[in-house]
Amino acid sequence: MIGIICFVVTVIITLLITAWAGRQGQKKAQLYNAGGNITGFQNGLAISGDFMSATTVLGITGLFFSGGWDTILFYLAPIAGLALMLLLVAGPLRRLGVYTLGDVLTHRLQSPGLRLFSGLTTIVISLFYLLAQMVGAGTLIAALFHMPFVLAVTIVGVLMAIYVAVGGMLAATWVQIVKAVLLVGTVIVIAVICLVQANGIDGLYSQIAPLKAQLLAPGGMKFDPLSAASLGLGMTVGLVGLPHLLIRFFTVPDERAAQTSVVVSSTVVGVVNIVLFLIIGPSVLAFVTQAPHVGADGKLIGGSNMAILHLASLLGGDSLYGIISAVAFSTILAVVAGLTIASASAASHDVWRTLRARKSSEAEELWVFRLAAVVLAGIAIALAVVFQHENIAFLSALAFAVAASTNFPVLILVLYWRRLTAAGALIGGLSGLLLSVGLIVVGPQVWGPVFHQARPLFPYEYPALFVVPVTFLVCILVSILGRKPPHEE
Repeated sequence: MIGIICFVVTVIITLLITAWAGRQGQKKAQLYNAGGNITGFQNGLAISGDFMSATTVLGITGLFFSGGWDTILFYLAPIAGLALMLLLVAGPLRRLGVYTLGDVLTHRLQSPGLRLFSGLTTIVISLFYLLAQMVGAGTLIAALFHMPFVLAVTIVGVLMAIYVAVGGMLAATWVQIVKAVLLVGTVIVIAVICLVQANGIDGLYSQIAPLKAQLLAPGGMKFDPLSAASLGLGMTVGLVGLPHLLIRFFTVPDERAAQTSVVVSSTVVGVVNIVLFLIIGPSVLAFVTQAPHVGADGKLIGGSNMAILHLASLLGGDSLYGIISAVAFSTILAVVAGLTIASASAASHDVWRTLRARKSSEAEELWVFRLAAVVLAGIAIALAVVFQHENIAFLSALAFAVAASTNFPVLILVLYWRRLTAAGALIGGLSGLLLSVGLIVVGPQVWGPVFHQARPLFPYEYPALFVVPVTFLVCILVSILGRKPPHEE
């Protein structure tokens, strides 16, 4: 009952924020970038709220249950990615962009094709990441209300469309800020309860000592060196290419505020990840190891994504379970709003506006923005139903891999290599997009389960290590070979 009350209160608060944001203005600037009036500190909290998704709260904690210390890649790589974002892109991005990543790419390379490419990659990457959030939300609501998974993800999809179509970026920003504060507080409270229950950190680690050979020694995730390197690279540089994080830098007034945003978000994400990895992950192994939380097959009831919820139920009963469920749900709502805004703005500002040869009015563009939000919600619901049994940390890692293979190389070359041509950026980016998605499809997580083939055509789950160098190489070669002689330029 407490869980249901917390859930309803969360939905009401987010809808009130959306209604307030909707009354602040419905022009393009308000919907796309909150008018550019968000402070650096506020945007830092919003970035951390946008990044710390269902993957952080549900997926990675669940992976710790089966993979042990090997999940450290999921915790450290994003911190390294935020450091790269601060050093390489935060300032230049704010200086060059207005609404979307397409604005940045075409600032120097005036190419309609490149803007279309930016819109396409934004939508594809956002859908991959949105899929993970929808699976997490569906699992959470289905367990809380004892309803079918399809109905649960449909509710999330409807809420997502309302937030974006009515409140835009301003509503999403404040939902993300509220969610970030709630998440940090909740994670710290759970960690304290776990340490009290285990009589301190020494007591906690002594309880999981018998599991050392199974889960705490290296190799728990069954990664070979190439797979581990590919996952780490994808998670690190892929974060720099995630569209829903990049567009947050357009919400602040100047470059200094953009850099402040990354410093604040890095601090918040770092604290949460350290607590999750050193305390909450081991606590799941220490406490959630038997019925009714674990079945006869040794797997968690409800799937690996339910690990932290089982821990909350065991330590704090229905009250803590309800609070964690509500916070996890607010986490998902904040992220799906950001992802949908990134996709819808790319569809309207980059794709539709380019196809209309810049002839569309602002009213028409905003109509496309809202329609795209609804369509994307429908697609996300359908994909979530298909992949509902996948671990959401794995699904999110795929989004990072595609972002690393497409947006990251093109963005870095646009900002730092003056010899890059529009053709080089376009052909290289498309090569990275097609190759990364193609290798995921023929890889072990899709080719076997979906196409019922025993042996995948590509043996690695994460393709970033193999595709990122190819994207850079194609961009550079096409730019050099296709460049006109100096006297003709």
